[in-house]
Amino acid sequence: MAPIPEALRNVKALAFDVFGTVVDFRSTIQQELVERAREKIASPTFGSLPESPRARLEVMTDGDWATFVQEWRTSYHVFTQTFVPGKTEWKDIDTHFYDALIELLEKWGLNGIFTEDEIRTIGLVWHRLKPWDDSAAGIQRLGTRFVTSTLSNGNQSLLRDLNEYGGLGFQRIVSSADFGAYKPNPKTYLGAADTLGFRPEEVAMVAAHLGDLAGARSNGLRTIYVERPQEEAWGPDEDRYKEARKWVDLWVAECEDGFLEVAKRLGISE
Repeated sequence: MAPIPEALRNVKALAFDVFGTVVDFRSTIQQELVERAREKIASPTFGSLPESPRARLEVMTDGDWATFVQEWRTSYHVFTQTFVPGKTEWKDIDTHFYDALIELLEKWGLNGIFTEDEIRTIGLVWHRLKPWDDSAAGIQRLGTRFVTSTLSNGNQSLLRDLNEYGGLGFQRIVSSADFGAYKPNPKTYLGAADTLGFRPEEVAMVAAHLGDLAGARSNGLRTIYVERPQEEAWGPDEDRYKEARKWVDLWVAECEDGFLEVAKRLGISE
């Protein structure tokens, strides 16, 4: 077994990003939307809905819904990246997802298809996302040696539901919202370390997004990168990606076994 990376030898806690890192939001949400569309088309009230959105729904393909999901996720990224504590009006992630869903349905010509209650239920799909295959087992194995915690922009109730739904086994649930900010604001990383009771250098951020890890690193946290399908925004040919190859403390490739590989490289046997 390879030696534990020097930079991680004093780490006592692991703070995990969640959307895309721990859970596969794309497949879960696309499946939900496709099923909701099929149910609506088959419902006895479908013929009474406005003609234009009804016709639009009938021609939506799986590829269209995949694009819809990505646009929903992109809206979340833009919202959290541009949020300024003390200036931007506070909105939790559940509320953002609901508001963004309404905007997307209108953009795609689907307004009027779903009832208010149906829209709220669809918006809560983010509370029941499927974990990656290695997530629960890996988090629980890592928890035998480290304090394991979320550090996500998701609100507390969302994160608790994901932890329970996926049987993830997180020991602590920490949300960026606890600090009135969203990653990559420094308050979130430093606040998480303080909440967990450790110095920043004793906490490693685990994420599938180099931008998140760059924010953590700039505030003194250690960094563990776990590649996940379609998650990285930085291109391999970009200088910042090449530089990250040098500063990330532990890098797990997509072809490896995710969090189980992290546990292995941190010296935790099966």
